[in-house]
Amino acid sequence: MIKAQVYVFLLCTALIFSCNKEEEQKHKKPNILFILVDDLGYHDLSVTGSKFYETPNVDQLANQSVIFTQGYAASRVCSPSRASIMTGKFTARHGITDWIGAKTGTNWRSRKRYDKLLPANYVQNLPKDDITIAETLKSNGYKTFFAGKWHLGNKGSYPEDHGFEINKGGFHRGGPAGGFFSPWQNPKLENKQKGENLTIRLAKETANFIQQNKDSTFFAFLSFYAVHAPIQTTEVKWKKYRDKADSLGIAKSGYKMERVLPIRKVQDNSIYGGLVETMDDAVGIVLKTLKDNGLDKNTIVVFTSDNGGVASGDNFSTSNLPLRGGKGYQWEGGIREPFFIKVPWLKSKVTETNFPVIHTDFYPTFLDLAGIALKPKQHIDGISLKPILEGKEINTDRPLFWHYPHYGNQGGEPSSIIQQNGWKLIHYWEDNRLELFKLPSTEKDEQNVVAKHPKLAKQLHNKLMSWLHEVDAKFPEKDTEYDSIKDAKRDFNIINKKLKSLEKNRLEILSKDFKPNANWWKSKITKD
Repeated sequence: MIKAQVYVFLLCTALIFSCNKEEEQKHKKPNILFILVDDLGYHDLSVTGSKFYETPNVDQLANQSVIFTQGYAASRVCSPSRASIMTGKFTARHGITDWIGAKTGTNWRSRKRYDKLLPANYVQNLPKDDITIAETLKSNGYKTFFAGKWHLGNKGSYPEDHGFEINKGGFHRGGPAGGFFSPWQNPKLENKQKGENLTIRLAKETANFIQQNKDSTFFAFLSFYAVHAPIQTTEVKWKKYRDKADSLGIAKSGYKMERVLPIRKVQDNSIYGGLVETMDDAVGIVLKTLKDNGLDKNTIVVFTSDNGGVASGDNFSTSNLPLRGGKGYQWEGGIREPFFIKVPWLKSKVTETNFPVIHTDFYPTFLDLAGIALKPKQHIDGISLKPILEGKEINTDRPLFWHYPHYGNQGGEPSSIIQQNGWKLIHYWEDNRLELFKLPSTEKDEQNVVAKHPKLAKQLHNKLMSWLHEVDAKFPEKDTEYDSIKDAKRDFNIINKKLKSLEKNRLEILSKDFKPNANWWKSKITKD
């Protein structure tokens, strides 16, 4: 009799504890997991149309999310976009308009580019005056964690200086110093095992943080160095994608000329394919940790990229077609991104929307979903996307702005952009010419329709110029030492030499006996 009473008592206690735990979860602020991939193009995922790359884990996440088909990076290159995510401000407003480390002014001449303009100066550390999303969440009881690429300033402007309590791997460098396999050269991430993959390590560090803080409320920011150059993978993954390219049929030509540089027109880079798949493997590790710890139902998950895929310059890694351009470019291929937001407790019927959104929207959206008072003076260029996530509409014709008074390493030109009501106007600073596109069709077809809509173009241009001056944007200046002969010679060499070398390299990578070095970028453990 006594045993039975004890059993009933324990059962009741367990039920009460379970009910209390469920009630506590209901009233607990949501956890937030932000996954940012470096240089991932819009079409670099199976779920967004790639027939070559395989990304089952990200695809599954996308299928559980609201997919924003017109999701935009705040810039065509990394540092400005990252600063906009952190601050909720457009790039011309916070002042970081190029990747930190890029040369400006007369120093640009050392690149021997012979361009017409000298790039504008820009802010080179995330401004201290801005209250980052991490700082706001931390002040509202969140445990904050950062892993991976930072590239928002030098010492004194690292993640731990802007609201993140833990920093694993974030410092001033924009690429994976030492490569993607240990030993790497990262003062914020110790080497533990030779040959360890950096992308997987960052995922494990994030998973460990989640495991250790499962009873708290957390903001985990997983910022992969992948798929940034140098592109590296294992021999096994290279072979998988090399064989896949072969089975799909290797195109005779992989490149064509864009305005300034050659650009990749096919997805068949087997090294890059392996790099993308490893990123997907890493995402799977973190998502599994959420589920295993019962956190998947109370964790907002975001997946996006900081700029378009690298189709020119760097390693000419991928193709963004049918979107034009890629990283560094002013067209859709440079700024359209995978943009997924999963809010598991919202039973919205919306699975996909073409409402234009941008990086600055994350800040107010997170606060709104967490029941934290918005900070409109801080995230001034963002809006909360909570209504859309709930299946409602947002009635706004707000303009989106981009400002890049620089030359891109990948072929992009100094230009500024306004996009509103389905129209996109680009102003080029070299000669003040304009391009006007009706999205999405005309840019895919490379049809500049400015001559057909001069009144609209003028209205948008006036609005763009007015906004740039309002936020005290910095502009490029004419280079008084510009040499048109040297400029033309450089263009000639690109057309006549670079194209041939790229095609040769592409076929070498796809050959059956390709071998980059003895240990496959340190992924194979060899005897010292």
